[in-house]
This record gives sequence, C-alpha cells and structure tokens, in this order.
Amino acid sequence: MKIGIVCYPTYGGSGIVATELGLELARKGHHVHFISYALPTRLNTFQDNVFFHDVEIPNYPLFEFHLYTLALVGKIIDVVKYEKIDILHVHYAIPHAVSGYLANQILQKDYSLKLVTTLHGTDITLLGLEPGFHPIIKFSLEHSDRITAVSSFLREKTIQHFNTGKEIDVIPNFVNTSLYNRFAQPGLKKNIAPNDEKIFIHISNFRTVKRVCDVIKVFNEVNKQIPSKLLLVGDGPDRIPAENLARELGIQNHIKFLGKQTSLVELLSVSDVFLLPSQSESFGLSALEAMSCGVPVIGSNIGGIPEVVEHNETGFVAELGDVKRMAKYALELLQNSKKWHIFSSNARKRAVELFDTNLIVPKYETLYNELLNS
Repeated sequence: MKIGIVCYPTYGGSGIVATELGLELARKGHHVHFISYALPTRLNTFQDNVFFHDVEIPNYPLFEFHLYTLALVGKIIDVVKYEKIDILHVHYAIPHAVSGYLANQILQKDYSLKLVTTLHGTDITLLGLEPGFHPIIKFSLEHSDRITAVSSFLREKTIQHFNTGKEIDVIPNFVNTSLYNRFAQPGLKKNIAPNDEKIFIHISNFRTVKRVCDVIKVFNEVNKQIPSKLLLVGDGPDRIPAENLARELGIQNHIKFLGKQTSLVELLSVSDVFLLPSQSESFGLSALEAMSCGVPVIGSNIGGIPEVVEHNETGFVAELGDVKRMAKYALELLQNSKKWHIFSSNARKRAVELFDTNLIVPKYETLYNELLNS
C-alpha cells in the first residue's frame, strides 16, 4: 500500500505514535509518506520506503496568521496526485482531519482516497470542548472513512461529546519491546546517582496538564526519607515553574532537567520509578515505554492511564493531585526490593503481551485493507 501519514512533528504522543507506525509499516514493505511542517521527532534516520513532504506555509502580508490548514490541503493534494496514495491516515483531529477532508473533496473526481482519523486525546477532551472547534471536529469525524482512538476512555469521550453515530475502533498505542528493554548501564547510573540513590524519571512535553510540579512534590516527599535523584526529560511551558519550585524546596541539586532526549532507553534502564501525575491523559505512551523497560509507574487515576498501568501489579494509580499518596506508593516500592522486582517484571510482561508493536500495527493494516476492499 501507499500510505500518507499526517501528524504533528513535535515531542507529543500523537506525533511519536504516528512516526513509529509509519516506520513499522515501511519495514513491512508499504510506502509511507509523512506530511508535516517539520521533520517528525523520531524520523531521524534513513529507512527504505519512508518519504517526507514538507508543508510550506505562505507568508503574505494580508494574512495576520499562518494558513497551515490550507497549506496542508495543498500539500496533501500534491502528494496524493504524484505518489498515488491509497490511504491518508491523519493523527489528531485539528486541523489534520479537516485538511484531509478538504483535500479528498477536491480530489474525488480523479482519486479514490480513503481517509482514516486517529484521535489521540486533547483534540477531543480539550480542543473538542471549544465551541468554535466542536462543529468542525464533528463534521470531520462524520466524513472520515474510519475513526480510531488510542484507548477505550477516549472512545467513550468522543461518543459522549460528538455522537457522530460512526463506529470508533480502539487501537491502543504500542511500543517496540525489543528496543525498549532494560539493560545494564553502570556508567550512566553512577554518573546520575554516584551514591547509589534511587532514580525517578518523568518524560513529557511539560504542558500544564502533565503537572510537572506535582512530579517534583512527590519526589520531594520521597527524598526526605530515601536519598533519590529525579530526571526530568522534555521541555515546554511548565519547565520554568518546575525549576523555580525545585529551587524553592531546596532540592535543585537532586534534579536534572535534561531537556529533549533521544536516548530514552538508556535513561529508563537506570530508573526505578516513572511518575505520571497528569490531569489529562488519554493513554500514556511514556508510561508504556517505561513499563517496557521494567520501570514501575505511579500515576493519576485518570483517563486512559488505568488501561495501561495495572494498579498494585505494574505500578500504582492515585487520585489526581494526591501527592502524599503517590509518595507513599513510591516508598512502598523502593523500601521493598522484592516487591519492586515483581512490579518491574509485571510491567515488562504487560507491555510485551498487550502492547507490543507486532500485536498492534497489524490492526492498522487490517483496517487499511478493509477500507481498500470495501
């Protein structure tokens, strides 16, 4: 198949999943064409059957704001025409599903293009609630040939908010468990925790919904009883407030702000606990990647997190904002070596048995084939 993938190129989950999906499809022999305004974060090495098409946004004095939605329509049309795309798979409803629909309407006389929309979270739970966006998202979903959501939670929210009457397939996020696998990193561990401190880790885009300051508060409670270090991976609007809080608590020397990183497996391999106290999380891809590396997860009991993290088996979930409870769970794990190893093994097993790439990507292939044969 020839598949066009439209996604955001940034450090968020939707772009990462779209990129990983495209790379896996390319390895299976499909031709995959990425369409975005910048090279996706994980599209950083050459691979056969993978192509990138840059969306050029016109700069015209009359327009105060960039016209990305329309520029994307034009690029989709160009790629479909000259690359003979069979399936256009758009990730995140705004504006990708809208651009896909417009391109399809313009092309329909000459091309039979199938449009698949995958919903990732805040396109439904946040932007979808905006009165100005709601009718646009609803229309684009109604005119998609197939809709998928990354969790049952997100599927139910979409039905609740939009009631399109269309079937929504739940295809969860996935992880390459062969790549995301814990391995010894004695040098790195010694560098981060020279006195054999416990290592916490959090990976996100540092948006407000990730509650990075809660990560620091949980860590601070644990660090009072067990010498620990905290790795904060990623960047975004809440980085400065997080840095300020660390200084206020006097624990800045125990925290490393690492910014955006590509060597996640190495960092996860030396970590003991992954913290994800989000106030909105439709799946929690970073938690899944941590679990695949045998890192127990402590997060909030919200959204799709409980579909990934099995409470009291692969980690713990607590009420939103309950810093004390999360710290208690962390201490429970870190003060009992046998329990930590059981949780670590359970986390790895759950990732392999339920969310491995080889289990999930064929679900998309089946969906594509059903569309093309319908």
